Amino acid sequence: MKTAISQPTYLPWLGYFDLIDQVDRFVLLDSVQFEKQSWQQRNRIKTPAGLQWLTLPVMFRGRLGQQILGVEIRDPEFVRKHLRAVELNYRRAPFFEMYFPKLSQILQSCSSSALLVDLNIGIIRWLCSVLGIRTQILRSSQLNEKGRRSQLLVNICQALSADLYLSPLGSSTYLLDDLSLFCHAGINVAFQHYEHPQYRQLFPPFLSHASLLDLIFNEGENSLAILRAGRRTPFIPSEITAEIGVEV
Repeated sequence: MKTAISQPTYLPWLGYFDLIDQVDRFVLLDSVQFEKQSWQQRNRIKTPAGLQWLTLPVMFRGRLGQQILGVEIRDPEFVRKHLRAVELNYRRAPFFEMYFPKLSQILQSCSSSALLVDLNIGIIRWLCSVLGIRTQILRSSQLNEKGRRSQLLVNICQALSADLYLSPLGSSTYLLDDLSLFCHAGINVAFQHYEHPQYRQLFPPFLSHASLLDLIFNEGENSLAILRAGRRTPFIPSEITAEIGVEV
């Protein structure tokens, strides 16, 4: 049983969905501390001037240490601004009319005191359905497992009877130090290896690491095949240590 665990992010990039696509169960880590100005509340779209940030305003003052699952959207006015930015920059994309109405519907469902996690998960589930990814998606808060950092990941894997944990490559900076926790639990660890593919894109030259919206608006039903074209054989821990080093 393969499992991956990652925080629920806003309008994620291609690699996020490649991680979901490779496992049997994907856990949205919503029971850990929220990080301001992280991918949890922002992402980028392609514009004639390059990549542009779309950032969600959230309630943060006086809430230091709040968990992701409790973060409230501060001002639903962002919906109009984000939809306008997407429309201005993608209305000439071949598949804009196919996907924009549903995106608009999801964002417009937000209201004052709406939860960031609910919006992010709604978008993630919708984009998985667009791609045709059928991986089971769970929330860590529903599993009610305890622990800090790597121990929490191990506990979640054990609760799901996982024997392989597929980690984002960036997490190797701390995960390599905690491999013994996984080993003692009988869980193998591998690290995602993803090389961003190129595809049709407005406003040349091609720029990578935009939101998945950029791919689906430009490539439509070809999106999953293109996304999978960037997948490489996952790294095993010894390869990270020997070839990349821990400062990845």
